[in-house]
Amino acid sequence: MNKKRWSKVLLALSCSLALTACGGDKQSSSQPKTTKSDGKTLNLLTWEGYADPKFVKGFEEKYGVKVTATYFGSSDELVSKLKGGGGNVYDVISPSSDVAGYLVKENLVSPIDLDNVQNYKRLASKLVEMDDVKKDGKVYGIPFTWGPDSLIYDADVIKNEPDSWNIFWDPKYKGKVSLWDDISNIYLAGQMDGLDKKDPSALYNMTNKQLQDAKKKLLDLKPQIRKYWTSAGELNDLFSNKEVVLAVGWPLTPTTVNATGRNLKEVIPKEGITGWIDRLMIVKSSPNKELAEKYINYVTDAKTQKLVSDATGYGVANKDAAKHMSPEQAKSIHIDDMENYMKRINFWQIVKDRNQYNEVWNEVKAQ
Repeated sequence: MNKKRWSKVLLALSCSLALTACGGDKQSSSQPKTTKSDGKTLNLLTWEGYADPKFVKGFEEKYGVKVTATYFGSSDELVSKLKGGGGNVYDVISPSSDVAGYLVKENLVSPIDLDNVQNYKRLASKLVEMDDVKKDGKVYGIPFTWGPDSLIYDADVIKNEPDSWNIFWDPKYKGKVSLWDDISNIYLAGQMDGLDKKDPSALYNMTNKQLQDAKKKLLDLKPQIRKYWTSAGELNDLFSNKEVVLAVGWPLTPTTVNATGRNLKEVIPKEGITGWIDRLMIVKSSPNKELAEKYINYVTDAKTQKLVSDATGYGVANKDAAKHMSPEQAKSIHIDDMENYMKRINFWQIVKDRNQYNEVWNEVKAQ
C-alpha cells in the first residue's frame, strides 16, 4: 500500500473514531436520552396497592432501578415509622390529607423541584390548589390518588341500596359489619350528627363533648362489628369469605373482590362521606431525591395513572388519564365528572388534637 493511500485510510479511520467518541452519529444524537440509575433502589413507604407491578415495573425498566415497598395501615403508623428512624430508610411516602401538612410542618419532607415533575401542571386544579402541602412558596407534595370512604355493601345480601349509615346499627346485621381500625370512624360519627353541614373542618376539630358523643355512638355499634380491618387486603378477605356484608371502605375492595365474581357496591349515604387525597412526598433524608422526583413524574403521567386506577380502583390526579380509559372505567372512578363528585366529599384535614382523637378511638376498642 503506498503512502498516499495509507494516509487516506488513516484519515477515514480517525474521522470514524471521532464521530463515535463525540456522538457525531446524527441518528443517535436525535434520540431522546434516558439517564439510567443502574443499581439504585428506591424505597417506598406507602399504602397497600401503591407499588403494584402494573405501573411500577415500567419505571424500573426505564431507569434500571429496583423499587421496594413497605406498607402502612394508617396515617398514624406512617408518622410513627418516620419518627422512629424510618426517615433514614425511605425515599418516597404517600401520606393522606390528614397528616401531609403535619409532615411539612415537622420538617420531615423535602420541597419538590417542579421542573423535574412536568406532569404537575396536568393534575386536577382542585387538588394542586390546596395549601396544606405548600410552604414559603414551595410545594412538598404531589397529588397521586384520591377517593371516598364509602359505605360498601354486599348487593347479593342487601337488595335495596342503603341510604343511611344507620344500617350499620340494624340488628339484622349483627356481627356482619366492619370498620377500619382508624380515627376516621370519629369523623364518621360526627358526620352522622351533622357537625360538618356548615363547616367541613368541624369533623377534625371536635369539642370534648362532641368527641364523647362520637365515642358513645361507636361503642353502641360494637356488637355489630365482626372485625376492625387494618389493611385493604384484610377487608377484601372479610368480604370474600362472606364474613361481613357492610363496611366502611375504599374503592379498592369492590374492584378487587368483584373481579372474583362477587357483587359489592358502594354508595354515598345521605349523611355524606369523608374522603382522602394521597400525595407523594420525598422524605427529608432521602439520598435519592433526583430519582424520587423521576418516580413521582412517572407515576403521575396520564398513561401510568390509568394503570394506577386499574390496580386500585381509585380516582387519580391526572385528569388526562380519562383519555386512556373506557367510558365505564372513567365513570367508575368519577374522573369523568371529577369536580362535581368531589363536592360531595368532605376531604380529610389536619386533626389539630390528633392525640385526643387517638385516645378516644383506643377507648372504643378497649371497652
